[in-house]
Amino acid sequence: MNEPLAERIRPKSLDDYISQRHLVGKDGALTLHIKNGLIPSLILWGPPGTGKTTLANIIAKESGRPFYALSAINSGVKDVRDIIEKAKKSGGLFTQKNPILFIDEIHRFSKSQQDSLLGAVEKGWVTLIGATTENPSFEVIPALLSRCQIYILNSFDKKDLITLLNRALQKDILLSKKKIELQETEALLQLSGGDARKLLNIFELVVNTISEDSCIITNDLVLSKVQSNMVRYDKTGEQHYDIISAFIKSIRGSDPNGAVYWLARMIEGGEDVKFIARRMLILASEDIGNANPTALILANNTFQAVSVIGHPESRIILSQCAVYLANSAKSNSSYMAINKAQQMVKSTGDLSVPLHLRNAPTKLMKDLDYGKDYKYSHDYSENFVEQEFLPEEIKNSKFYDPGNNPRENQFKEVLKKRWKSKYDY
Repeated sequence: MNEPLAERIRPKSLDDYISQRHLVGKDGALTLHIKNGLIPSLILWGPPGTGKTTLANIIAKESGRPFYALSAINSGVKDVRDIIEKAKKSGGLFTQKNPILFIDEIHRFSKSQQDSLLGAVEKGWVTLIGATTENPSFEVIPALLSRCQIYILNSFDKKDLITLLNRALQKDILLSKKKIELQETEALLQLSGGDARKLLNIFELVVNTISEDSCIITNDLVLSKVQSNMVRYDKTGEQHYDIISAFIKSIRGSDPNGAVYWLARMIEGGEDVKFIARRMLILASEDIGNANPTALILANNTFQAVSVIGHPESRIILSQCAVYLANSAKSNSSYMAINKAQQMVKSTGDLSVPLHLRNAPTKLMKDLDYGKDYKYSHDYSENFVEQEFLPEEIKNSKFYDPGNNPRENQFKEVLKKRWKSKYDY
């Protein structure tokens, strides 16, 4: 049997579906849609091996709809139009059973290919389900994005991965015939990176390298078998996230040699240059930030440049940017600040905007003291006057803590001078 383990035990119903409880659990965002069969066009966004294709198949099956599937890697406008014509004959706007068109890796569709979907989605000839590992805001055209709901799938947690391994041992037609004991799972879980398909591929690889019908799975066994069978860079899954992780961590760790090496691995593996540039753009803000604001400008220019310049020249632009970012001063203070602020919002809810900060475009609002006692900064010396900008319940909360680098040390001195009676800088 040549069918991979991940395919052999792919869930066929919602009850068998593991993980993503925020979407398909009892109170999940998709649960009611699936139960009622009223499925909106949607995009499933998440890392590889999180169940996007499986979920699309289950949605179609449980809602009783015809199901058409395309892969953006090997499909064109003609394929899309052919399926739309079939869909028009089997469903339409005035039936709840209009077909589902599933497009895997929809981020790889060009603008013209995505444009070809608009009419069918808008008129209800098909319900579109797109799957992507990339941020839809970057990769899906706005007109199509506005017609779809976005649902985020998360990497599998430890509990779900172990459940998946046990299911494979119990239900797989081949593994269930063997006597396999899961004595240790740490290595399997770590190598999987939360990718269910990768976990099952590694597990099957380990089991298949053992001639006996019984074995005990240990961390040492897994590492010894996997390390001798590591595959070359696979831009569609296996090492995709491992190598981009090594690349980002090399830049964060200020090692241009490591950065250029992992960049070369991705380039030689045929990785999408926009994917690499986008990750550097994020890093320029997350890991460098205001320690060197020019880094964000250079990274953005790099993204724009490689978007119009293809292989092989784009490798030079990517290398220049990677080396610059690796050599730059580092700070994650802005990243940490927004994390802290978001956590505060989640824990305190929608606190009222203080009256003096509210907008007062009408007389009634002014009569209600909207904007009263607000101090216009430019009316004061050095364009600054101390006042409260946070809701009363969380006043004096500090989210931004400047990093220890020359530029942010300057920030710190200014903040100390301005806010010495309010914040501890």
